[in-house]
Amino acid sequence: MPTVQDSPTLERHQRILERAVTHGIARTKALAEELGVHEMTVRRDMDALEEQGLMERIHGGARIVREASQEIAYNLRAARQITEKDRIARAALDLIQDGETVAIDSSTTGLALVKMLAAKRVHAIVTGLDAANLLSISGVAFTLMGGTYHGPARSFVGSVFSAGLKRFNPDRVFFSSKGFTVQHGFTDAHLPEVEAKEQLIASAAQKIALLDHTKFGTRAAHTILELDGVDSIITDSAPSSELRSSLKKAGVQLVIAKENL
Repeated sequence: MPTVQDSPTLERHQRILERAVTHGIARTKALAEELGVHEMTVRRDMDALEEQGLMERIHGGARIVREASQEIAYNLRAARQITEKDRIARAALDLIQDGETVAIDSSTTGLALVKMLAAKRVHAIVTGLDAANLLSISGVAFTLMGGTYHGPARSFVGSVFSAGLKRFNPDRVFFSSKGFTVQHGFTDAHLPEVEAKEQLIASAAQKIALLDHTKFGTRAAHTILELDGVDSIITDSAPSSELRSSLKKAGVQLVIAKENL
């Protein structure tokens, strides 16, 4: 992999990986048309990704290397709405008081908050491997809830996780989800992750959802909890008037994160 890549190249690589993760195969011709570049450019991009061990070339395109698929999918999620997640995390940080115990799930939005925790004197309870790695060098006191490793979210779940969590009573929990609707509540795709989030949320006195605007109006396979199960939702832009009305009716505080200065 080259040590330096220009922004358009990195953007093309991400689009190629996203297409392969979503559809199984990234087709050269279709991507060239979508990206507005020559097919030879896409082939060179695919060759570069193959050299990195991320893809393997096939006739007419490329596909993800199986061993790298979970990590690629996670990294693609982490790269989406970075600015929005940062704004949401800063608004969440403002709610935290020194001396509190805060629980943070393994979402990429939660990870954005973890990166800022050194500004507070807190004890953090985390469920994600990346969060634990960051906190280990940050000086923040933390507990990693162990259990069975769940690759797609780089988190821990299962009976060992549940048993350990029973010993903790955090002041606040911050969590995210793949989708949110008034009818279905907060939803996620993987049942083991849903169960772990549900237990983490139930352990805390105050429950705060961190949702960027793309999560509103979408739903995944499993409900984590209903709308009235949270105290606050922090987001980056105001949702529809209908949704704001539903939040007010349910007694849920809506916090719109300010743009970073």
